[in-house]
Amino acid sequence: MDTPQSLRQRLYVIIFQTDTPAGARFDRYLLLTIMASLAVVILDSIDSIHQRYVGLLTALEWLFTAIFAIEYLLRLYCSPKPLRYAFSFFGLIDLLAILPGIIALFYADAQYLLIIRVIRMLRVFRILKLRPYLSQANFLLTALRTSKQKIVVFFACIATLVTVFGTLMYVIEGPEHGFTSIPTGIYWAVVTLTTVGFGDIVPRTALGQALSTLVMITGYSIIAVPTGIFTAELSNAMRGAEQQQHACPSCAKNKHEQAAAFCSRCGSALFARKDSA
Repeated sequence: MDTPQSLRQRLYVIIFQTDTPAGARFDRYLLLTIMASLAVVILDSIDSIHQRYVGLLTALEWLFTAIFAIEYLLRLYCSPKPLRYAFSFFGLIDLLAILPGIIALFYADAQYLLIIRVIRMLRVFRILKLRPYLSQANFLLTALRTSKQKIVVFFACIATLVTVFGTLMYVIEGPEHGFTSIPTGIYWAVVTLTTVGFGDIVPRTALGQALSTLVMITGYSIIAVPTGIFTAELSNAMRGAEQQQHACPSCAKNKHEQAAAFCSRCGSALFARKDSA
């Protein structure tokens, strides 16, 4: 019979270590449970389904809440530092996944808190905390960091444009055509520049319509700029990761293309050739 200490260690391996066979199986079952609970939340939001299957959906919700509560208690039990886990990001997410259901058991008016059940979706990131996913996520983070200044400058230019266009439209159209203030004009400029076009405020004069045409054309011209900046930086980050770390014996450059046989700086061979016998 297992001692409490050995049982705690085995539970830790199963629950926390995703690189073990038992941990991988646990994560797969947990992922299926999370997706099933989210499906219940989505179906419960449809009025016709809620009215017809309210008893079944409620029973399933309490079942999932009980499963996640047991899992949370097991994580606290087998964690080497329970308080550190409890106040960590994933620990708080695990708690929020079960807290609304528990509160609703004692306070009927707290039923609206059950909408927080959707936060269980964040628990998927715990399961996807694997090396292949992290390496790909690092590419995105690197691209965001390197393109941060360019994107900030781009949005500063956009803010200037919408302020100018919004002010001009306020002057041209005026309150009688719905442009009651400069912020309202800026709102119209943002909606038009992004080609969303809600249509709640529209220009009536010929000059205002001409300005609208200019704003729409400008929007189509610049809307792809941040995407292009991010894509270029993402490509550079992935290309840099693919470069091999072999140092050139002549100039000491340490990054080259994966299939490179010669240094891109000095042309020297990267690998010494073996003399044929």
